[in-house]
Amino acid sequence: MRLAKLLIAIAAMWSLYWAAAAWGLKNGIEAWFDAQDSRGWQAEYSGLETQGYPFRHQTRISRPALADPRTGTAWRADWLELDSPAAWPGRLELHFPATAQRLSYFDRTAVITADGLQASLHLKPGTALELERLAAVADSWQIERGGETVLSGAALDLRMVQADSPETYRITAGAQEFAPRAAWRRLLAASSALPERFDTLALEMTVAFDAAWDRSALEQQRPQPRRIDLKLADARWGDLWLKATGALTVDAQGLPEGEIALQAENWRGLVLMAERTGALPPALRGTVERVLGLLAEASGNSRDLDIALGFRDGYVTLGPLPLGHAPRLIIR
Repeated sequence: MRLAKLLIAIAAMWSLYWAAAAWGLKNGIEAWFDAQDSRGWQAEYSGLETQGYPFRHQTRISRPALADPRTGTAWRADWLELDSPAAWPGRLELHFPATAQRLSYFDRTAVITADGLQASLHLKPGTALELERLAAVADSWQIERGGETVLSGAALDLRMVQADSPETYRITAGAQEFAPRAAWRRLLAASSALPERFDTLALEMTVAFDAAWDRSALEQQRPQPRRIDLKLADARWGDLWLKATGALTVDAQGLPEGEIALQAENWRGLVLMAERTGALPPALRGTVERVLGLLAEASGNSRDLDIALGFRDGYVTLGPLPLGHAPRLIIR
């Protein structure tokens, strides 16, 4: 009898805790939307409901819509579900609907559909809610613009994990059966037609930012990269193959300095692709092909190429060839 009373007391206390935590979670979400609205954002939803008793808090936000007029970005979906253990809400999973989500940048809108799209968010305890781990995974997915599928894939895996220092994160990305739209394949095809899907598309790097990613990154200013250690970028598409490794530092203006080592198979097709995408001015294509041809022949294989992509003083070079102004690496 005494044990039964103890168990009943524990269950009652846990039920009170669960209800209080659910109430706090709901109020916190409402307060966050109100705070964004007061900052000039569009931040709205049509409903908020929490379930999952006794061990989890599963909160569904119906028809959420967010828009930041300062950056021109906006997102909306049919619903968003937040799922966390009742004991600590900082181990959060976000589940997204299989129905269409709309992501906009000013007047350009992409429609995203994905099966099994979810993100996991691990935060350190404390008011700053510093990011320890972020992951996003999905099964089949596609991105449409203007009613046409521009990108799709069979699976997607993106991860960002905090390293030894709070500002440094290891970032990996992989996409299975990644497929650009058919018009791009025809545009980028060189000597032979490109297959519908990539054979390999993967990325691994470590990035040191000027601040840790925490709640201020969303509410105030985004952390900016200051050092990028590219362990591997690997892309194989038909008879085109490109691998890259190297390291860059990035100054306060977003200009990179450093060198990326490139290994390319069928490099002439990659040069043609660079021209057709606008990365290489057409007037430079002939010069680039002649110089790279000499470098490839010097290595004993005219089809393959090992060369460095250099960034210095605001300019980018490919081996001895100047390519123009370097891009600014700034997270808006």
